Amino acid sequence: MATCLGLFPPSPAGKTFQPNHKSPPLFSSPKPHITPSRKSRYGIQSSKFGSFLDLKPESKPEFLDFDLSWFDPADRPRCFDVIIIGAGPAGLRLAEQVSGYGIKVCCVDPSPLSMWPNNYGVWVDEFESLGLDDCLDKTWPMTCVHIDDDKTKYLDRPYGRVGRKELKTKLLENCASNGVRFHKAKVLNLEHKEFESSIVCDDGIELKASLVVDASGFASTFTEYDKPRNHGYQIAHGILAEVDCHPFDLDKMVLMDWRHSHMGNEPYLRANNSKIPTFLYAMPFDSNLVFLEETSLVSRPLLSYMEVKNRMVARLRHLGIRVKNVIENEKCVIPMGGPLPKIPQSVMAIGGTSGVVHPSTGYTVARTMALAPIVADAIVECLGSTRMIRGRPLHHRVWNGLWPLERRCTREFYSFGMETLLKLDLNGTRRFFDAFFDLDPYYWQGFLSSRLSLRELLFLSLSLFSNASNPSRFDIVTKCPVPLVKMMGNLALETI
Repeated sequence: MATCLGLFPPSPAGKTFQPNHKSPPLFSSPKPHITPSRKSRYGIQSSKFGSFLDLKPESKPEFLDFDLSWFDPADRPRCFDVIIIGAGPAGLRLAEQVSGYGIKVCCVDPSPLSMWPNNYGVWVDEFESLGLDDCLDKTWPMTCVHIDDDKTKYLDRPYGRVGRKELKTKLLENCASNGVRFHKAKVLNLEHKEFESSIVCDDGIELKASLVVDASGFASTFTEYDKPRNHGYQIAHGILAEVDCHPFDLDKMVLMDWRHSHMGNEPYLRANNSKIPTFLYAMPFDSNLVFLEETSLVSRPLLSYMEVKNRMVARLRHLGIRVKNVIENEKCVIPMGGPLPKIPQSVMAIGGTSGVVHPSTGYTVARTMALAPIVADAIVECLGSTRMIRGRPLHHRVWNGLWPLERRCTREFYSFGMETLLKLDLNGTRRFFDAFFDLDPYYWQGFLSSRLSLRELLFLSLSLFSNASNPSRFDIVTKCPVPLVKMMGNLALETI
């Protein structure tokens, strides 16, 4: 939800603050940098009313025009302190942070200058706290959640869309100024020795480093797991579209729309949606430009992608939204929850493959931006010291920097939330979010941003139960015991 990082590694290519970049006014953000074709503006490519599946995306792959410091194969020796596999948001953020301390970093990616393909949404306060609010290309002062046809929650928490070009440019500028080298290649193999690791690329180049960091995405085979990967899955289909009109308020971002009146004439879709519900996520940019995404919050097994698209077609038809032109489209699949990677191990991980995805929501980007400096500090403490700590002590310190005991325990609680959501049907899900967004904002905001302590999460659970309706309490009592026992068992194992 909102921070879509595809199932696969970053499309050929995978944040620090620069005061000379002036931030736009918070609630008068410029319109995103999109220039639909002249034909599309006049509706020549319009879809049939309510449908968009027959339209092809207008946008083409983009590449940044940026002068990187490339690795020279003639250089000897081919050794670095840190090699980062992947130039997505996680990889570039960590490269920028580590290199700022004088650590020699090489970032390896098949296409480091390619633009990231997915739309990322974040809470404005999260990016403000990181000095990254100038990387938001649009903000909304409020968000809303449609529980059903009769009830809507208005949330006084600003939301923003990440400007992919702005964020990537900022990270690359800082990497360049810190001396990060880039190598345009795909990593094929890793080999680990006691105090050194090496990678072999598809161009035959072998590079060595004291530490290799895997930032290549969910499908990576470089990061090891020692437990079955029983993930839940979030799946979504999104389009950035020109439309004749839409019903959304321009000053409100639609975080969730759980209404299902659009399925009145679709008995098959309605029956399935009652069991495994999907919601609409909408970012209105102006009266004719909107990002729309139909999302299954979490399911196991993965909900059919065609099912998601068919539900979106029915919803847009019901809302009277005629898509004139699809500027961008995306398929988003996010593994959620499941076990953490083996801790420690010889390769470090950051981003999707490291377990930092919020198990209950799928949020990732802001959390990764916040955790990368913590991981960087652990790396610098080892490789930047005169003692030069390497090998197993390095791996232990870096992994436990990302996943200290407290953070592992709170993740178990968030995973409990995911397991609970997996057991709820549409009505149960509606009742859950009705009670959740009635909590004190400190708690629901803290939950969504992964910043509550274990004690605060316990208080949240008690408050949620006391605020819930009787049917919702019945759901909790009858459907939560198994996930609860599982969470308590995992917490016990973590603290042994």
